[in-house]
Amino acid sequence: MSYRPSPRPTFDRPTHIRYDQVTRHLWGDEQSAQVDDWIYASSDKIHQLVFGLPSGGAFRHSEEYRTVFGADEVLYVLQGIFGCANPETGEVQVAQKGEAVFFRKDTWHHGFSLGTEPLRVLEFYAPPPSKGTSGAYARTKPYLTESRYERPEVFGHFPMEAAALRKSEGMTVLRDSDLHWRLQGKTQGALVGLYAATDQLTVGRMRLLPGQKSDLEIHGGDEGLYVLSGELNLLTPEAEGQRWFELHPKDGFFVPEGVGHQYHNMGSEPAEFLFGIAPHYQKSA
Repeated sequence: MSYRPSPRPTFDRPTHIRYDQVTRHLWGDEQSAQVDDWIYASSDKIHQLVFGLPSGGAFRHSEEYRTVFGADEVLYVLQGIFGCANPETGEVQVAQKGEAVFFRKDTWHHGFSLGTEPLRVLEFYAPPPSKGTSGAYARTKPYLTESRYERPEVFGHFPMEAAALRKSEGMTVLRDSDLHWRLQGKTQGALVGLYAATDQLTVGRMRLLPGQKSDLEIHGGDEGLYVLSGELNLLTPEAEGQRWFELHPKDGFFVPEGVGHQYHNMGSEPAEFLFGIAPHYQKSA
């Protein structure tokens, strides 16, 4: 099967992306295996999707579908157990539900569904495919003909030299204890944990208690959002057309760069969501 690029749903205004309206795509071929994709948004700044594998399933790579890209990536486990491996170095990392894996450009990666339920992983990726960082970029890299999933150099040195061995790894598993936590805004109205804050991509998780709201935010990049739990309202006070939105679990939202927006929890349960912003979290002066 010849390579087919993923769809790139784009929006020119604040947009509620309902789960039942998300763009669907089947990625891969017989050699790489095929992966079920839900593509929420793919602008000229950020790419946001959910991918899925059955229990015991995996994706690898093939000549047509190479998994080494020119982007920073955060992969957050929504469901199942995710094994993320670098077939070039033999590194293997395991992330449970509610944990994430981070790596930078030029990192080969394969994915494995290691649990008894289907795997679902939310991915934020920047710079996005529209900048030539996906299939076209991968074809400029030497093809990896052999894959390995262990590191022989560990034997004889673990756990005595664990710190040194981990320094040589290219993937980072991020659990709640690893996040950079902050209280958002002048009123400290929202708890935010950051998974990544690089020069290309910022990814975090925000939690609002019932009745809480965030400060008005304006970012120096496009923002993609994914609701994990609860009912979330979003206000875009200066936007044309609809300005007040109600989001539910699995829904997404897209906010273009420079558009002011505010999150509200009008429900009776905590609301939690993930956000990805690229290229810059802070708006330029």
